Amino acid sequence: MSESPILPVRGRPVRPSGRHRRPVPSQLPPEAPALVLAALGDASGTAAELAALIRGDNPQIQVRLAPLGEDGKELTSELEAAARERPQDATAAVVVPLLTGPHPVADRLIAEAVASSRVAVTVTDPLGPHPLLAEALHIRLSERSLARADRMRLLNVSSPVDAVILATVGGENAAAEAQPTAVLLASRLTLPVLVASLDSAPAVADAAARLRDIGAQRIALSPCVLGPEAPPGLASAAAEEIGAECADVLGAHDLIADLAARAYGSILSAD
Repeated sequence: MSESPILPVRGRPVRPSGRHRRPVPSQLPPEAPALVLAALGDASGTAAELAALIRGDNPQIQVRLAPLGEDGKELTSELEAAARERPQDATAAVVVPLLTGPHPVADRLIAEAVASSRVAVTVTDPLGPHPLLAEALHIRLSERSLARADRMRLLNVSSPVDAVILATVGGENAAAEAQPTAVLLASRLTLPVLVASLDSAPAVADAAARLRDIGAQRIALSPCVLGPEAPPGLASAAAEEIGAECADVLGAHDLIADLAARAYGSILSAD
């Protein structure tokens, strides 16, 4: 009789509050689970840069990078390799999806890869919603002069834009999950922020129409994606279609690396 596969434990970590609180203990035992970053596409570009940032800030963690590709087999291989280095009854890895929200393709590939590995694994939720994600979005907007760099709103200083569209990928569920991040970003900017999807409903054009109905003329589009989730130029094309300015994708921002480390650390602290 074949053994039943060990299925992933889907956890929603309670992340520690406070930007400067250390997300991971400074020392970990040798049997501590590996941090396996699951990335859409290949292991280059943004994913590789984020892995390097996490390793540099957290040398005590074994960080592995697993591109999901088309079948998730590389993730399976990384999980099996992590398990060979740890006690048989220990959790071998914590899988952190390099995503800001749910993504049907990535979610399926991760679940299938974990099941195929027959390894004890915990899979965290995506990196958002989280205040640090809203902060990273704010920074990307300010880098393109689409938002003030500071959080203080002086009455005699006008905003560069009247409203922001927070753009997601991954379908309607991803757009719904991004609502708390939109609220956090709106609080930082003291501007209206609506969520729209680059690949489903609610459409970017519909969000722009709603904002213009309330008097917003200067609109910025803020892509709530790391980069590999969307074809290059998708966000900028959507912004051009509605006559809006577009911020850069989040990419390998140090706050995104911090969020991935926090997701891993929260699983350790919950055990």
